[in-house]
Amino acid sequence: MQVKIRGEKIEVTESIKNYIEDKIGRLEKYFNNEDIVANVVIKSNKNSKTIEVTIPNGSLTLRREEINEDLYAAIDYVIDKLERQIRKNKSRLEKRLKVTNEVNFSLDFTDETPKEISQIVKRKNFDSKPMSEEEAILELELLNHDFFVFKNAEAECISVLYKRKDNNYGIINIK
Repeated sequence: MQVKIRGEKIEVTESIKNYIEDKIGRLEKYFNNEDIVANVVIKSNKNSKTIEVTIPNGSLTLRREEINEDLYAAIDYVIDKLERQIRKNKSRLEKRLKVTNEVNFSLDFTDETPKEISQIVKRKNFDSKPMSEEEAILELELLNHDFFVFKNAEAECISVLYKRKDNNYGIINIK
C-alpha cells in the first residue's frame, strides 16, 4: 500500500511519516491489491491536530477523520476507526464483492470482535407540506436532529438539510 502524506500548516517530519506508514500498514491485510493508495492530510489548528485518511478502492472509498490535541493519538484513533469500519461492514462488503469485482478487499481475516448486526429499528412515515429552506432550518433546530428531509418549495424537489461540523448547514436536492 502506498501512503501519500500532506501537511497543511504543519511540517511532516520523518518521524511523523514513519509513524503514519507503520500504523496504516496494519490495514494492508484487508486489501488484495498492492496498488491501493492511502491519502493522508494532516492539519494544524490552534490547539488541535486533524488527521484525515482517505483510501479510494474501486467503487468504494474508506474515509475517516480525527481531531485531537496530540497528533499521535489522532493517528491511532483514525486507524482504529478505519479498522472497525472494515470489520463492521465485512458482510456488506462480501455481498458487494459478489456483485462486482472492482473492490480489492481481502475478507479472509477472522473477526475477533463480537458481531453486532445493524438493523432498522425504527421507521417513520409523515406527510410533508412544501416549505422554504428557512422553515426547514427551524424544524431541524426544534427537533434537535442532525438532518431534516422536506419538500423544498423554492427548488420544487425533495431536499435533505443537514448540520455541518462547523455549525453551518448543507443541503442536498433530489430531483
